[in-house]
Amino acid sequence: MTKQTLSFQAEVAQLLHLVTHSLYSNKEIFLRELISNASDACDKLRFEAINDGGLYEGDTELKVKLAFDKDAKTLTITDNGIGMSAQEAIDHLGTIAKSGTKDFVSKLSGDQKADSQLIGQFGVGFYSGFIVADKITVESRRAGMKETEGVRWTSGGAGDFEVETITRAERGTSVILHLRDDAMDYASSWKLKDIVNKYSDHISLPIVMEKEEWKDGELITPGDEAGGREPGGMVKTGEWETINQASALWTRPKKDISDEQYTEFYKAISHDFEAPLTWTHNRVEGSTEYTQLLYIPAKAPMDLWNRDKKAGIKLYVKRVFIMDDAEALLPTYLRFVKGVVDSNDLPLNVSRELLQESRDVKAIRDGCAKRVLSMLEDLAKHDKLPEPAAPAEGEAAVTDVVSEEDKAAVGKYTKFYAEFGAVLKEGLGEDFANKERLAKLLRFASTSSDTVSVSLADYKARMKEGQDAIYYITADTLAGARNSPQLEVFKKKGIEVLLMTDRVDEWALNFLNEFDGTPMQSVAKGAVDLGKLQDETEKKAAEEAAETLKPLLAKLKEALKGKAEDVRLTSRLVDSPACLVVQDAGMSMQLARMLKQAGQAAPEVKPVLEVNAEHALVKKLDGSVHINDLAHILFDQALIAEGGLPEDPAAYVKRVNALLA
Repeated sequence: MTKQTLSFQAEVAQLLHLVTHSLYSNKEIFLRELISNASDACDKLRFEAINDGGLYEGDTELKVKLAFDKDAKTLTITDNGIGMSAQEAIDHLGTIAKSGTKDFVSKLSGDQKADSQLIGQFGVGFYSGFIVADKITVESRRAGMKETEGVRWTSGGAGDFEVETITRAERGTSVILHLRDDAMDYASSWKLKDIVNKYSDHISLPIVMEKEEWKDGELITPGDEAGGREPGGMVKTGEWETINQASALWTRPKKDISDEQYTEFYKAISHDFEAPLTWTHNRVEGSTEYTQLLYIPAKAPMDLWNRDKKAGIKLYVKRVFIMDDAEALLPTYLRFVKGVVDSNDLPLNVSRELLQESRDVKAIRDGCAKRVLSMLEDLAKHDKLPEPAAPAEGEAAVTDVVSEEDKAAVGKYTKFYAEFGAVLKEGLGEDFANKERLAKLLRFASTSSDTVSVSLADYKARMKEGQDAIYYITADTLAGARNSPQLEVFKKKGIEVLLMTDRVDEWALNFLNEFDGTPMQSVAKGAVDLGKLQDETEKKAAEEAAETLKPLLAKLKEALKGKAEDVRLTSRLVDSPACLVVQDAGMSMQLARMLKQAGQAAPEVKPVLEVNAEHALVKKLDGSVHINDLAHILFDQALIAEGGLPEDPAAYVKRVNALLA
């Protein structure tokens, strides 16, 4: 292949501009990203070499090398991993294959601070090199290919890049950063060692760098350059030294790992700029032995709802990397969890198909799910400060009995739920074994709370005497739920109703019929029955009204034949003339609408029209010459009130205008 110039994918060009202009305050993360990529390339070689040992080409000592040249103004990161072919260089470095890219780019606002946080959710990888370089040259050869089939990729980070074939004796990849004048401090052994120690100490491969000494023969130690000795007095010795611990972080004892090291490891594997919300690190022993290091992010990734996105955690077997995104190790509803599982029992040649069938994998999956739920339960437990105990008679009140650790935990579960609560609800239908634990972790808004903070246990603890169900309503928006006519009698009687507005709620509630022995009841399904909360006078008045208005109900039912399954009086309304409900076992109108919007088949839902016998409009219906038009208007207005649209909006407007005229 002769040299050719190609254009970046449009999203790459925009990302490059953003990287170089928004991340100036945290430049040094470029080295973390490039070392992480180099480590991944070595992991991939080790995995492919399980079936083809010839890929090692006689060199089995995998490592990452750092080298700098102050005169040439370059910093080079080299690995002897899997390498790239020419086509792979074009595909991997000129386009972003990660799902959700276009959605990511569409959210960029030009606000550097906000956009920088978005980059953190997306991960910048290779492109972070342009934070410090005005040109990047990549030289690579894929393991197993001929020396003459190497590739050189070059770009200044603008609109295009050049690719040409080269001869390269070594397999693997060298990323050569041509440093900007204001980034020359990265051509320094002391600076590079400091960054590696801070961000990449956990990398299980050796990260090596050439030793340096002062011209008088004294070896340089970290900090010497900052101590005032002239950098020009240093020379390289020709010996290479390992500058990281070169042991996988999860294999070390917990007591030897600092919170900062845990956090930096998370950032490296997730490409997230923010610290995680919490994590758990455990060695599990028994019939199946494995180590788990699992993190809960602080922010949801942009592609959380992308059905095509692979999600999961990194799988290692006896510290040998096997695969990213091992979705079989966690249930789908926990796809936001990041981390590592290292098994002692799985075979090194394990495949995705084998993962689906393995008994050991099922044990790991169940163990990881339970550990994540335990983390969430702990966050939920500490989400609010405990109330101080009342002092005994004659004793002074205790003003501060809460530890700093507990104070730091306050609000963490609220943050988690705002980001991932809707995904957690999927577990009700997916993870039957943990359904009760999940139900306790759910939070909702309610008619008694403006925030999404009410647990089912909270609700049950303050149920009115005689109340025998947990009442809820689903809607597209919180305002729509809070102002629904179906809540009127509940508000009148001071009965709390949970307000559910996530799109997954309708589906998830099919799997949660009761909580702690108390049935869940939608206020928009079936005839309202408040049981002991409705006094005898109200019941008698309702029975009398039903008898008196029986002829009117028959006329309305006839007028709405084909639109309404039934027309009946209701005691759930106070201020509104009518509302729509469905039968107890029927699909809700909201769920039917959502299915149609998603392009899925949905059964036709014929709702029941319930009318308020005490409303002035209903009282005027009997004997009206406009009974047919009024019946349709009443139905369509009830449909609008619960978030739907009339089947024939023009006919609705025409009827209303005729009556107004």
